[in-house]
Amino acid sequence: MSFDAKTWLLVALGAITVFHLYTLGSAIRRKRAEAGQGPATGVAPSPLGIGIGFITNFFDTLGVGSFATTTTLFRFFKTVPDERIPGTLNVGHTLATIVQAFIYTQAVEVESTTLILMIVAAVLGAWLGAGVVGNWPKRRIQMGMGICLLVAAGLTVLQALNIAPGGGEAIAVEGVKLGAALVGNFLLGALMTLGIGLYGPCMILISLLGMNPKAAFPIMMGSCAFLMPIASQRFSVMGRFDLKAAFGLIVGGIPAVLIAALIVKSLPLVYVRWLVVIVVLYTAITLLRSARQQPAAAPTPEPA
Repeated sequence: MSFDAKTWLLVALGAITVFHLYTLGSAIRRKRAEAGQGPATGVAPSPLGIGIGFITNFFDTLGVGSFATTTTLFRFFKTVPDERIPGTLNVGHTLATIVQAFIYTQAVEVESTTLILMIVAAVLGAWLGAGVVGNWPKRRIQMGMGICLLVAAGLTVLQALNIAPGGGEAIAVEGVKLGAALVGNFLLGALMTLGIGLYGPCMILISLLGMNPKAAFPIMMGSCAFLMPIASQRFSVMGRFDLKAAFGLIVGGIPAVLIAALIVKSLPLVYVRWLVVIVVLYTAITLLRSARQQPAAAPTPEPA
């Protein structure tokens, strides 16, 4: 990637960060107006929320993923209603993901055209997906998250067993392969809004295209850094996220990313991945059981 492309990418990351901070500020102002109280009302995170943000983003930076694990912890501790989990994941994990993008897009080489076009495709998918998922009733969201978590567990098994596609050495694709990469990342961007992380699927997509699996890091981090603020804005406008839980992910997540990326850098994660498989499968099953118990025509709850 040329120096100019990297510079423009950094500028764009800075701009999307400002956009997301504006989204958060708007959400806080709406919360204050609804409550008629001080600026910290409903925003200050709990120690549990900060802990969830730290743990999930620490392992996300090292390659485990954060969406499935966060969903599991939210449901285990009953901190976020199911219908607000997708929005909370996108809003809360955005800033930590942007920090990862600043680090990995500079540290790992990917050809600029491939990187930028795949990021754009993911953003378009997320914009469409957030508009759809944000209007879904609770039962449909539970079913969608349950199915996505089953897929996430399957991908984690492939990683733990080292039987995922091996990939190649290329840092770029073109022609038909580029088209497949764009379609694939568009779909992955849409699925991000339902709570399935991009890392595992993106790694497999990159490998199937014959690219260096390490290229998944800047592509995934870059895609998420740009798509999550867009999805977050749509979830925020519709009031379909938990502001307090999102701030817990923010406060705990940013230092976790810096520690994992700059100090720890790598860990033997095979046992962690098997633990993730177990808890994610359990969460998927409980979500699908909850969905079955919901009335088929259950109305969408009004935002609090």
